[in-house]
Amino acid sequence: MTTKHPHPFALFAFHILESRLNGISPTQSLASFLTHSSTSTTSIGSSPLFVTWNILSKSREKHLRGCIGTFSPLPLEQGIAEYSLIAALQDTRFGPITKRELSSLSCSITVLENFEDAKDALDWELGKHGVRVKIIKSGRSYGATFLPDVAVEQGWDKEETIEHCVRKGGFRGGYDLSEVKVIRYEGNKVGATYQEYVDVMKELDG
Repeated sequence: MTTKHPHPFALFAFHILESRLNGISPTQSLASFLTHSSTSTTSIGSSPLFVTWNILSKSREKHLRGCIGTFSPLPLEQGIAEYSLIAALQDTRFGPITKRELSSLSCSITVLENFEDAKDALDWELGKHGVRVKIIKSGRSYGATFLPDVAVEQGWDKEETIEHCVRKGGFRGGYDLSEVKVIRYEGNKVGATYQEYVDVMKELDG
C-alpha cells in the first residue's frame, strides 16, 4: 500500500539526515511535518519500519543507496529519526551518503503490519506481502527480508524471491523449500524527494 506523496514521514527523514550532514541539530519535529500536511495523528503509534534511500537518475530511475529497518515496534518519530541515519550512513553494502548526494535522493518509509506465519515458503502474495525468511543449516540460522515491493520491482517470482532472500541471509549451499520458514507481512509505503522536502522547509521556516 502506498499513500500520498510527499509524505511527512519521509520529509522528516530528510530533515534528520540533512541536519546530521550539516552538523546541526534538527529544528523541526515529526509533528511539524504532520501538521503542515494536515495528516491525522490519531493513528501515529509504535510500529516496525524500514527506511529506504534511492538516488534518482535524470530519467527518474531509482538506484538503491541504503535500506535498513527494524522489526521491533518503535514510536514512529524515534524509529524514523534513528533508521533514517542508519540506512543512510551504516548500510554496509554502500558507502555513507554524502551531502552532495542530497539533491538527487528520494526517501521511502515502509511501516510494517499484519505479520503472519506462512503455511509454507510460497504462502504469500507477490506485491502484497513482504517476506522474512529463516533457514537453519548445520546448526546455524540464516535470515533476511525483502519488503513487499522488492520482488515486483526485480521481476522475480515467488521461488526466485525466496532464493534471493536466502542468499541475502548468507547461505550459499543447497536447500529445499520445505526447510525455509517464512513470516509474511504487509507494508504501508510512503515517500518524498529532496526537492519536495526543500519546498516544504521553505514554508515551515518562512
